Amino acid sequence: MAHTQSIPSTGAFTAVTARRNLGKSLPTEPTLYPSTLPSPAPSTTGSTNGTDRGKRDWPPSVRSYVQRSFAEENILPNISRQEMEIKLKQVISQSVEADTLMTVNWDILPLPQAMIQTEKGGGNHAHILPSPFMPNSNLTLTVHETNDAKSKKRKSSDLEISDELSNQTPPWKRNDSRSAFESRISYPEKRARNEAGSDHVSSKSNQVLDGRKKRFENASTGLTPLRPWRSSASQATSSEEPKGPIVGRCQDLEKKYFRLTSAPNPDTVRPLPVLEKTLELLKKKWKQEKNYLYICDQFKSLRQDLTVQHIKTGFTVHAYEIHARIALEKGDLSEYNQCQTQLRALYAQNLGGHPTEFLAYRILYFLHTSNRTDMNDVLADLTPTDKQDPDVKHALDTRSALALGNYHRFFKLYHDTPHMGAYLMDMFVARERLSALSVICKVYVPFV
Repeated sequence: MAHTQSIPSTGAFTAVTARRNLGKSLPTEPTLYPSTLPSPAPSTTGSTNGTDRGKRDWPPSVRSYVQRSFAEENILPNISRQEMEIKLKQVISQSVEADTLMTVNWDILPLPQAMIQTEKGGGNHAHILPSPFMPNSNLTLTVHETNDAKSKKRKSSDLEISDELSNQTPPWKRNDSRSAFESRISYPEKRARNEAGSDHVSSKSNQVLDGRKKRFENASTGLTPLRPWRSSASQATSSEEPKGPIVGRCQDLEKKYFRLTSAPNPDTVRPLPVLEKTLELLKKKWKQEKNYLYICDQFKSLRQDLTVQHIKTGFTVHAYEIHARIALEKGDLSEYNQCQTQLRALYAQNLGGHPTEFLAYRILYFLHTSNRTDMNDVLADLTPTDKQDPDVKHALDTRSALALGNYHRFFKLYHDTPHMGAYLMDMFVARERLSALSVICKVYVPFV
């Protein structure tokens, strides 16, 4: 009996002749998977040779079909190898049972993975894969037709398989629920919702900015913004508040000082004629009683009434100067510094007063605090006329004596201080006396 080449059911690998058409290239030594080929049915021809049992001559087209099924370029990531082997056995077994192994055109038959993917995709694509083993199947061709048009059919099968793969439902869209991959895709409705949400957020931020802008405008124009927790009566009262400075209606000469926490009430503010009488009363009481706590409280109340009514006249300068002198006499540098700051702004408006006297006080104050930066600013702003004034000249000489370490001259100037400058010099004369004593001790140390 002639020996025929066959593929055993287990273990062996058989080389396959290389293809010679223009299709996709295959490996030079492809790996055949004989385990995937089903065992043929027992022979019914009554053969008595036991060695022929289980052996079958598989057509080259079937071998090529098996090789193409397991080629790397045809492997689908969502189809496992086990599923492919089961499907491949099923296809070949059906062909053997239907006795269509030699008539089926295996070159155009869809690969097992394509069949599995189509079945998973649903029934909409079931018509794409007709059974190749039925007598009326359109895929059934004769051997001659297969050999004559092998290359052309190969190309058409590639197109058919690619069309099937393109028409199949992707694995990430099989269920109604969106997977993690699909959630990363931006959809038009999702973009519309995001844009609507961003517009809502931007509109809210614009409203906040507009409200803040209105509050700043109210603050710059002197209007008090309405508060939602205030009653309607209080809101009506606040809306009727005047925009400009108020005019006081209080006729009391003496009034305690209270820090303002709201808009001033004209009924508690004294007008300018009453304030002039109050100042004369306070000067008399200071000369008679010397009660600084009472006088300071009354002067602060007087200054507050002047400020809320925007009164800036010679009377304002006079009131601040008197309060500053009294504060110097009692050593209250805090109140003196407040008055000095306001007087500097009032002197710039040429409202009268004694600008050179308080300029000298300012120089002496900077000598006490050792503030060299502000001292340099004051010296830079001095005019030749200011330097010729006796009060300013005395303060400049004092500064020069301390800068040169001429303590003899310094103490002579201390005894000749004009006006109330001596109260300021009393605050740092002890410091300078110790410094002079230290210098004298170093100079007269005995030599050994």
